[in-house]
Amino acid sequence: MAVQRGAVFGKLYPVKEARMYNPPAFRETDLPFIQDTMRAAKLANLVTVTAGGLTCTPLPLFLDDSQGEMGTLYGHVAKANPQWKEAPMGDALAIFMGPDAYVTPSWYERKSLDGKVVPTWNYVAVHAYGPVEFFEDASRLLDVVTRLTDLHEASRLRPWAVDDAPPDFIQAQLRGIVGLRLPITRIEAKRKMSQNRTAEDRANVKEGLSRSMDARERQAATLIPD
Repeated sequence: MAVQRGAVFGKLYPVKEARMYNPPAFRETDLPFIQDTMRAAKLANLVTVTAGGLTCTPLPLFLDDSQGEMGTLYGHVAKANPQWKEAPMGDALAIFMGPDAYVTPSWYERKSLDGKVVPTWNYVAVHAYGPVEFFEDASRLLDVVTRLTDLHEASRLRPWAVDDAPPDFIQAQLRGIVGLRLPITRIEAKRKMSQNRTAEDRANVKEGLSRSMDARERQAATLIPD
C-alpha cells in the first residue's frame, strides 16, 4: 500500500508502509509491556526514508506516555547529522530491542530422539512509527536533554544533573544538537520466546537460560511462558 511518492534521480517510486515480520504466535499487543520494553531499552534506532534513501541513527529516546494514545518519543541528534535536514517521506520508525538470547538445540527433546532440531534466537522487538518533528528551540532542547539525563542518571548513587555544569557551557552545547519529537501513531511488537515449542522444550530453554552468566539471557528466561 503506497502512502507517498518520492523521487530519486528524477524517477518516482512508491513509499510503502513498513511492516515487521510478525507471525500471530509471537505478536505482542499488551501496551504496558510494550512501553516498558521501550523504556528499558538504552538505545534505539531512528530510521527515516528520504529522497536520498534510508537513513538510520542510533540514539537514546525517552517515552512520554502522557502525550497521545500510545505516547510520544523525544530525543536529539547532532546538528551535523544530515538526517534531520532531509525531509522524511512518510512516517519515521524507532526500533527498540528488548531481552534476547541464543537458544541451543541441545535443550530440545528431539535432540536425543532423532536429532532433527536447529538453533534459534529468542527476542523482544518493538517498532514505533509516527511523523517525526525536528526542532532547534533552545528551551525545548534543554527540557529534552534534562529529562534524558535525569532518566539515565537516576540509578547512580550521586546522579549528575544538567545544572551541575555552567549555564553558558550548556547553552553552547545545545547549539550543537537538534531535538526530535515523534508522536507514535502505530506500534508493532514481537515477543518471540519459544511459544511455538512444546511445554517440555520451553521448560528446558527457560532452565538453560536462567543459568546463563549473561544477565540479558536470564531476563529472557523470565519471558518464556510455562
